[in-house]
Amino acid sequence: MTITYEWRGEFENTAVNALHAEGFNDRALYIDWLERVRRHSLGWVCARSDGELVGFVNIAWDGGVHAFILDTVVKGDLRRSGIGVGLVAAAVRGARAARCEWLHVDFEDDLRAFYFDACGFKPTKAGLIAL
Repeated sequence: MTITYEWRGEFENTAVNALHAEGFNDRALYIDWLERVRRHSLGWVCARSDGELVGFVNIAWDGGVHAFILDTVVKGDLRRSGIGVGLVAAAVRGARAARCEWLHVDFEDDLRAFYFDACGFKPTKAGLIAL
């Protein structure tokens, strides 16, 4: 299986919504991802296998030097195959090319090994307020 990664790649909202519904155990909602990423994001990465969208990550930013990984998701039957690492690596390249100095990510504890070990993020102190 060959996976391709495309920075700011074209996608259908239904495909990203389906990935999110499966990946985050959400009920199937319609979100206009195209409008959302075009309005708020530095970029996004699409992972494809034979033309099918099998992974997606959104990279938001502050308009300056800070970018943020959001909602990394891979099709269920392809998880743990390296696609997520490829998505994040493409996001790093895209943020670096945009001259960002920092790429942040928040995640739940079960994803520590993925982000720290596989993707190369370093632990840092941060604060959070649940809203």
